[in-house]
Amino acid sequence: MASATARHILVDTEARCLELKARIEAGEDFAAIARQYSSCPSRNQGGDLGRFGPGQMVREFDQVVFSAEPNTVQGPVRTQFGYHLVEVTSRSA
Repeated sequence: MASATARHILVDTEARCLELKARIEAGEDFAAIARQYSSCPSRNQGGDLGRFGPGQMVREFDQVVFSAEPNTVQGPVRTQFGYHLVEVTSRSA
């Protein structure tokens, strides 16, 4: 069964999501930004969501995690919870 590990940052607005993405792309640390800005409890682990399989996350999130190139920051990804930046840290078939 396919599985992935990923980390994310959850914020309320697309504008904030884009601002944080630009900071990460400019070299700032993903985990540090997650700890400071994410509204998800995973913020305490730098946004790390651990290992999960298809269907365990909301559809929009799943689509990104199981299709995006690993180790690249994706987003904004809009879900019912807000706007996410997502980085797939590993994936297995």
